[in-house]
Amino acid sequence: MPRPHHHVYVVELADQVWNSARFRRANPGYQLCRPFVYVGMTGVDPDIRFDKHKAGIQANRFVMLYGERLLPALYERYNPMPYEAAREMEVELGIRLRAQGFGVWQG
Repeated sequence: MPRPHHHVYVVELADQVWNSARFRRANPGYQLCRPFVYVGMTGVDPDIRFDKHKAGIQANRFVMLYGERLLPALYERYNPMPYEAAREMEVELGIRLRAQGFGVWQG
């Protein structure tokens, strides 16, 4: 059985992401002063994945333009995990953060 090597990760996005109508529509419950984040999953180390986003390689547009830093305190405890678990956790983590008032975009 292969060793679990998938990860969920959370990237803090700059406040300017709120200028995107698409981002605002996806976050009607956003609470003022809460962070804006991108939640994703990857088969590589989150640091490497973040660097790829910033370099425009298989990048999410919001992370490429507005990604500031990883927020490991929000995801470290879950990693690593099998692929299916990471897919599920990506969705669950996004839902959990949105419920806490975060502005969330998901991969």
